[in-house]
Amino acid sequence: MNKVVVRFKDGTVLKGQTNNFFPNKSSFNLQTPDGEHPEIYIENLKAVFFVKDLLGNREHVKRYVDDIAGAGRKIRVRFVDGEEIIGYTLGYSPDRPGFLMTPADLTGNNERAFIVASAAEKVEFI
Repeated sequence: MNKVVVRFKDGTVLKGQTNNFFPNKSSFNLQTPDGEHPEIYIENLKAVFFVKDLLGNREHVKRYVDDIAGAGRKIRVRFVDGEEIIGYTLGYSPDRPGFLMTPADLTGNNERAFIVASAAEKVEFI
C-alpha cells in the first residue's frame, strides 16, 4: 500500500492509502484513515503525492535544491493555483494526462508526485 495525499483542483485534500494507482488509468481507489473507500478520478485532481507519512511536517520549509542522480531531467511545474514544484522526471510528455516526478527536496515528506497535466499552467525543463 502506498501512502498518498490527494489534492483536488478545487482545493480539497484527502489522505490515505492506495494499491491500485497507475499513471495510465483514469481512476483509483483510496482507503482513508476513517475506513472510507472513495473512487478518485484523475481529471478532478491537481496531483497525487506519494508521502513518507500521512501527518507530514507543517514546519518543513520546501527547498527544491537537491540533485537526484538517475531521476531524469530537472523540471519546474507551476500549477494554475500558483503553487510551484521543482523536481525530476523520466516521463514527461505534453500529450499525456499526467506524469510522475521526484521532488528535488529530499528532506520533505513527498517521495514522488503524479502531476495532472490539466492542473498545470506551465511545465518547463530547467
